[in-house]
This record gives sequence, C-alpha cells and structure tokens, in this order.
Amino acid sequence: MTFGDKIRKLRIEKKMTQQKLGAMVGVSYRTIRAWEVDGRYPKQSSLYQKLADAFQCRVSYLMDDNETVCLGNDEPSEYSGAKQARQILEQTAALFASGTMANEDKTIFMDEMTRLYLESKKNRRKW
Repeated sequence: MTFGDKIRKLRIEKKMTQQKLGAMVGVSYRTIRAWEVDGRYPKQSSLYQKLADAFQCRVSYLMDDNETVCLGNDEPSEYSGAKQARQILEQTAALFASGTMANEDKTIFMDEMTRLYLESKKNRRKW
C-alpha cells in the first residue's frame, strides 16, 4: 500500500475530510490531495509525526518499507540499503520511545535526516 493509499484509508476511517486533516497537520487540502492522488510525499519530516498523531498510528506505519521516501533510496526494498534503513528506523523509534531525547532534539534529528535524504537525492541526479 502506498503512502497516499494509507493516508486516504486512515482519513476515511477517522471520518475526516481532506480539509480537516490539512488543518490538523498544517497543510492545505490540496497538499493532502497531492499525497493521496498524485503520489507525492511530505517534504518536511515533522509532517510524518503530525500525521501519525492525527491518525493515532506509528510513524513507521506511514514510512513502510515499500515507501522509497523512508529508505532514502530509489531502489526497491530488496536491495542492500533496505535492511540497513530498517535497522536505523528501528533504532530511531527506540530512541524516541525511550523518553531520553527532548522533543526539540527529535525535531532537529528528523529535519537533518530529511536534509540528508534530499541532498543525496539531488546528488544522485547529477550522475
């Protein structure tokens, strides 16, 4: 199931409109539509947590192995980077759940991960 399929399914289960979900996470209904229909992904890592909070689900559910956005890799999950990416996600989830990291530091960490992903994607296009 794609990221957009998950968002749409969860939104409908929670009986939310695209407008209501957008207001909850701080984006327009057009952004929600782009995620659901056009196959787009959030550009800010903090939106994944806001979506998870809105749907009362885990961020890891939204960032499934089948989603290249969570892997930082455009290759399917069978490739070598997928296992390492899963390990990093599991370690990060454990760190966040431990309560030893301030929310501000979690946000900084996720923003840095997003920056690294976007930078690597940009550099990959150059080659």
